[in-house]
Amino acid sequence: MTDQTEKKVVPGTSRRGFIKNSALAAAAFMIVPRHVLGGKGFLAPSDKLLIAGVGAGGKGESDLSSFYGSGKAEIAFLCDVDDRRSAGSRKRFPKAKYYKDWREMFDKESKNFDAVSVSTPDHNHAITTLAAMQLGKHVYVQKPLTHDIYESRMLHDAAKRYKVVTQMGNQGASNDGTRLMAEWYDAGKIGDVHTVYCWTDRPVWPQGIPWPNKAADIPKELDWDLWLGTAPYRDYVDKLVPFNWRGWWDYGTGALGDMGCHLVEVPFRALELGAPKDVQCSVGSVYVDEFQRGYFPESAPPSSHVTLTYPKSKKTKGEVTLHWMDGGIQPARPEELGADEVFGDGGNGVLFVGTKGKMMCGTYGQNPQLLPTSKTERTQVKVKYPRVPGGADGHYAQWVEASIAGHGNMEVSAPFEVACPLTESLLMANLAIRGFDLREPRADGKGFNYPGRYKKLIWDDNNMRITNLDAVNQFVKREYRQGWNLSI
Repeated sequence: MTDQTEKKVVPGTSRRGFIKNSALAAAAFMIVPRHVLGGKGFLAPSDKLLIAGVGAGGKGESDLSSFYGSGKAEIAFLCDVDDRRSAGSRKRFPKAKYYKDWREMFDKESKNFDAVSVSTPDHNHAITTLAAMQLGKHVYVQKPLTHDIYESRMLHDAAKRYKVVTQMGNQGASNDGTRLMAEWYDAGKIGDVHTVYCWTDRPVWPQGIPWPNKAADIPKELDWDLWLGTAPYRDYVDKLVPFNWRGWWDYGTGALGDMGCHLVEVPFRALELGAPKDVQCSVGSVYVDEFQRGYFPESAPPSSHVTLTYPKSKKTKGEVTLHWMDGGIQPARPEELGADEVFGDGGNGVLFVGTKGKMMCGTYGQNPQLLPTSKTERTQVKVKYPRVPGGADGHYAQWVEASIAGHGNMEVSAPFEVACPLTESLLMANLAIRGFDLREPRADGKGFNYPGRYKKLIWDDNNMRITNLDAVNQFVKREYRQGWNLSI
């Protein structure tokens, strides 16, 4: 179900050299998608998109159920490093062959599936996704698309090269509310937007803490080495898996990674934003006692306020300032919002400030409102952007149907050409957060300087680097653990 041209390379990921790379690649390129045999657009009644799920528990389990619920997909293979987490999917899809190592699954089964769903911790998104694309497989990848900016740029280039159907798992990109807000803006209902606020009550996991100093026994159901994947080796510790990894930079991307794609998607789409030109931030403090601030650079902070500046776009008259707030921080309530009305959806939200008015929504672009809210019902605009049947739920079916149709035959809401720039903006914001706590010894030997705390970081998008604080560029492209690498 893909264009099988120019698939000449497979990823340099070791599992005995990614078993028989050349032979596997050659075999994969000879596969003729089933629907092609019946002519363009043909779908036999028994023909469905065969999906291999990498990450079968938690969000992976719900993703696979949503694909299956479309009625046009079959879950053919399951892969998870944790037998406990995958138990639900294995029970629901008993015919799906189960693997622990996605590389082994790709090696042995690539002729037997059409597409791959990737729902692993952030640090293993890119390497799994690129490997699937290089085998000519359509890919659906949970947000954030990647762990660092370099990985995102690699996937962006790979999407152009391998010509498969791609979709990031930010369901709000398919919601009616996201499109309606873009239509309100295009119709001039709030004038020209110059400021946007996005906020979340995340993290709801521990952040701003030291790495546990006590190792724990690895559960027998968990392959810890495979779970680590590209990340540096560490001893297993309690409560990291399956949820709290989000607060550790080696694996997760903090509150921005968890919620940013769901919230920033709305202004990105409505205003057609591109790469930010600069970023600055402040972060919440953690105190180890009443006199000393905790310094825990391995962990994301408990709260942050990041300010990104975007240059003029095709849909704005000037620069746009976007404020990101997490850890429960929120912007001031708009004067136009009633005292008892909900701001955003309570814990999360998006607020646009224009020259003629304001508008807001909750997570996924839900419950869009012009302010004051009395304007919403009496404002009618022409439908300009096609709706996705089912909205956020239809995000899954949309990718399934587009994959069956083949690359270039059907639009999706969050292809990598859109998802990569959005992801990179969030990861650039994380550069500011990580740079805020960078410290260097003072020349007099008395304490430390924190150069990132007083700077606005300037971004060179073409070269993927901060130009005025070189130390933070180490986070643009992280070093993978030996035996794992990413190459097109």
